[in-house]
Amino acid sequence: MRIVNVKKVGTKHEMNDFVKFTGRLYAGCPYYVPDLEMDIRDTFNSHKNAGLEFSDIQPFLAYDEEGKTVGRIAGIINHHANAKWQTKNVRFGFIDFIDDLEVSAALLKTVEQWGKEHGMDYIQGPMGIFDFDKEGMLIEDFDKLGSMITIYNYPYYPKHMDTLGYEKEVDWVQVCIEVPKEIPSKYARVTQLSKEMFGLRVKKLTNADVVKHGYGRKVFKLLNTAYAPLFGYTELSDKQVDMYVKRYFPLIDKQMLPVIQNENEEVIGVAITMGSLSHALQKAKGKLFPLGWYHLVRALKWKKEEKAELLLIAVRPDYQGLGVNALFFDDLIPVYNERHFKWAETGPQLEDNVKELTQWKPLHPTLTKRRRCYKKKL
Repeated sequence: MRIVNVKKVGTKHEMNDFVKFTGRLYAGCPYYVPDLEMDIRDTFNSHKNAGLEFSDIQPFLAYDEEGKTVGRIAGIINHHANAKWQTKNVRFGFIDFIDDLEVSAALLKTVEQWGKEHGMDYIQGPMGIFDFDKEGMLIEDFDKLGSMITIYNYPYYPKHMDTLGYEKEVDWVQVCIEVPKEIPSKYARVTQLSKEMFGLRVKKLTNADVVKHGYGRKVFKLLNTAYAPLFGYTELSDKQVDMYVKRYFPLIDKQMLPVIQNENEEVIGVAITMGSLSHALQKAKGKLFPLGWYHLVRALKWKKEEKAELLLIAVRPDYQGLGVNALFFDDLIPVYNERHFKWAETGPQLEDNVKELTQWKPLHPTLTKRRRCYKKKL
């Protein structure tokens, strides 16, 4: 029996172990896409992560009897989410471990106990502080390349969860489509009707629109409204919005970010998409310096990947079913062809979000990469 020692991360050296553990665990795995190390560190920094104003987070490391790192996990309590959904949940995230049940059990038991000490009734995960953080343990399609916004894990992970008595809470799937050479006739027809009947139009943002004219905030206000009913979602604060706008909008080619406005110039729909950074992040190996930045800039500006990432798509509830999604596709398909994207993949979509999943039908979608949020009563 392996002796496992789980301890709170409290020193700079321990945080280094926490951040770098996955680099060793997934060394040589062609499907794993690493996070940037600076992003992981910022998650636990109250000066960099506005979500910590209403959340508690505690990272833990598992060491074997020889002092070698064999696993990691973080306990998370999102007080806004618990208040909104009337729950007492502790979340676990950043869970990674070698294929040893003693290790996974010790990590999860530590967060379970940490949650009990804070008055929680259930544990759920993998989840982050916020819904835009990575969430959901991969339970199939382990032989497909991951992405910058999703979790990749080895096939033994869900087997451990089942053995340890964790049950399914929800599943997410991703939608994969081949980019058609022509706009499907249904989208073209619905787009024209939506423009004529509801006064809808596509606006392409400039940097000035995002920063000076407040469109960054308008987009995230829409996301808050559209995603409010979805599992586990808590609305972003203004401080969080400003953080996301500053961090991510400069990276995105604005031609791949159609915003839909009504005749009153209100933002009623948005599709945030970009070229894949998976290969660039693999080459960067989690580091911006000395050469990681070069691989990312090359992917963003010069070398066109074959895959587009459909990161976020949202429509204001009172405009859902009025053809807004057709406007997205009518706008994006020619752009994707210009940039030579052969296929596109969404982020994780809740399996029971029928409205979201059925919009892809004219593009003959494939559902892939199922992920699971587990739960257990404490």
